[in-house]
Amino acid sequence: MNAAHPSRRPGPRHPRAADLRTRSVLAGEAAASSAEVESALATPPDPTSAAFFDVDNTVMQGASIFHLAKGLHRRHFFTTREILGAAWKQAYFRIVGVEDPEHVAEARSSALNFIKGHTVAELESLGEEIFDEAMAHRIWPGTRALAQMHLDQGQRVWLVTAAPIEIATIIARRLGLTGALGTVSEHVDGVYTGRLVGDLLHGPAKGEAVRAIAEREGLDLERCSAYSDSFNDLPMLSLVGDPCVINPDSRLRDHARANGWRIRDYRTGRKAARAGLLAAGAAGAASGSVAAALAIRRKVH
Repeated sequence: MNAAHPSRRPGPRHPRAADLRTRSVLAGEAAASSAEVESALATPPDPTSAAFFDVDNTVMQGASIFHLAKGLHRRHFFTTREILGAAWKQAYFRIVGVEDPEHVAEARSSALNFIKGHTVAELESLGEEIFDEAMAHRIWPGTRALAQMHLDQGQRVWLVTAAPIEIATIIARRLGLTGALGTVSEHVDGVYTGRLVGDLLHGPAKGEAVRAIAEREGLDLERCSAYSDSFNDLPMLSLVGDPCVINPDSRLRDHARANGWRIRDYRTGRKAARAGLLAAGAAGAASGSVAAALAIRRKVH
């Protein structure tokens, strides 16, 4: 895959980088191959153009994975001790900067152990309930209008998120979008194994997913748009001809201004400042730990 863009994918310089790139590529390819198309049953009027939307703080106020985890905890899907242990390890990596491969692998394993043995049907059913009670009213009207604009122009619209593919697909379906790309994990005979396919769909992996879906669907990335609030999503934003930042963190806002990208902010000034302070810490740790813990998907065959 991606043979059309060899110049964009330089080889890694050391084994650790090679391992990270391998996991990112695998995560992106798994997300693209697992993407469920909800509304594109026929060839769209504009088949080579599409829009890609990050979810957390872009489509939805706050972190979707936090709302999902909170709802699952209330339903006794996992214990407080289990989720706090996973969150602490992820926060430790981000704050202290620990990158020891064995420590990272241990944290990933710990985060996934407590979903092992749950069923796909169980989480999908609970995810529908949790969307209705905790997420539907948090969708940004302005971002929803942007997504609808692309649909009205005959373009396809995908969500691209580190959240589990299950919850991403629910959000896409409820908003009438084409489909979703999310973090993929495996299950065997409908039961979660506790193993990710590749890694979280985060940072470089989002770029890989967009490349893969573009190749699969025959998209011209120069004619595509992408939307995000986070500097971490530069790999996705930089792939398309029409990047736009929504409710951006300070680094992404500066980058957008320097490069002449469109900027949309649907927060009040006070809320925007508070969100910028909290995003790197709370949302980052939540996405890393809980997304790893809850990323569940059918085993890729």
